[in-house]
Amino acid sequence: MGILLVGMSHKTAPVELREKFSIPEDSLSGLLERLKSQAIQECMILSTCNRVEILTHSTHPEEGIHEIKNFLGSGNNTSLISLDPHIYVLQGEEAIRHLFRVSSSLDSMMVGEPQILGQIKNAYTIASENQATGPILNRLMHKAFAVAKRVKTETEIAKNAVSISYAAVELAKKIFEDITDKTVMLIGAGEMSELAAKHLMKNGAGKILVTNRTYSRAVELAQEFSGSAIRFEDFVNSLIRTDIIITSTGSPDYILHHHQVKDILHTRRNKPILMIDIAVPRDLDPEINKIDNVYLYDIDDLQSVVNTNIEGREKEAEKAGTIISEEVKAFLKWMASLEVTPLIVQLRERLDQIRQEELGKTLPRLNGISEQDKKAIESMSMSMINKILHGPTQALKMYSHRQEKETLIRILKEIFRLDESKED
Repeated sequence: MGILLVGMSHKTAPVELREKFSIPEDSLSGLLERLKSQAIQECMILSTCNRVEILTHSTHPEEGIHEIKNFLGSGNNTSLISLDPHIYVLQGEEAIRHLFRVSSSLDSMMVGEPQILGQIKNAYTIASENQATGPILNRLMHKAFAVAKRVKTETEIAKNAVSISYAAVELAKKIFEDITDKTVMLIGAGEMSELAAKHLMKNGAGKILVTNRTYSRAVELAQEFSGSAIRFEDFVNSLIRTDIIITSTGSPDYILHHHQVKDILHTRRNKPILMIDIAVPRDLDPEINKIDNVYLYDIDDLQSVVNTNIEGREKEAEKAGTIISEEVKAFLKWMASLEVTPLIVQLRERLDQIRQEELGKTLPRLNGISEQDKKAIESMSMSMINKILHGPTQALKMYSHRQEKETLIRILKEIFRLDESKED
């Protein structure tokens, strides 16, 4: 088995080590060329913020491992001794399983996130365009993409939000169903609330309003969303036209109280408002939640949604694991069939050699035989060879992935005297 994978990830190495090994995309071509050697026939490099992995096909795995480790260490002036505790070396079935898990986002920091598959496809494209991959890795990578698609289609691993910002979008969709005509107000300029607003806009939210104690910052952020900036002292009046509020100021006190929201809702004719308070300490008076048609969620509520969804993803990950096991088994079977293919070719060549020798002796003795009869005899001899080969060929394919394979190969070589025919 020549599949070999060496790498490090967020699970094995801290960020300060991973960033040392991060490889810019424009450096990949030269590095792939350097990596290919007598021991490494095919290779691919995946470099993301959470992992650096080198996938290869090598006919000499031990030598290949040594070369990859030297390759990693040499580019970063890092000793192999200090590097060893943080890298993993996977071969054969383990390497294939790991690749399928990574492609399906089962090994990601956030299980089910969609970005990793695109990153892998990009890494493969670069390797392929630089002639760094061949028949084995090409087949393996296309299988990995198919596995990822199957996991996405047959499980719900990516269905529910597992980040605070995505949870905000999920809540908005549950309350309003359609958010395309909804106005969002961003109060404060916290990173998490800004990300939540971005997700809402990506999911079709209508207009966005931004307010901040520093008005210039509100203007700057509003421009990013093609929205409107509102002075902080005026934001309460603008809540009348707001459907979704996301707040994350640094205020030590509540910036919005029960009586204010009650008046706003009356003016809105009781149209629902979703309020997402990501600030710590909280920006919004908890009593607001007692008002009908006002849905107030704080950071703990959102975290609870996230935790519930994480549990759901873990259950779906078990289903995905079963799919991956099936696909690993199928790929191993294909790999094993490659190992017996040369013997099948050798068998056919040996029998065809015997056939040709016997035809050479027999046909000259058949005086007066027509060309049509000669062709009929040749055709019959080919048919006999095909029928004789059928049994051994099927047996080799059937046992190609079993322990008995080597025994069967040895027996067939002895029966058909294949080693002797090489010497002849």
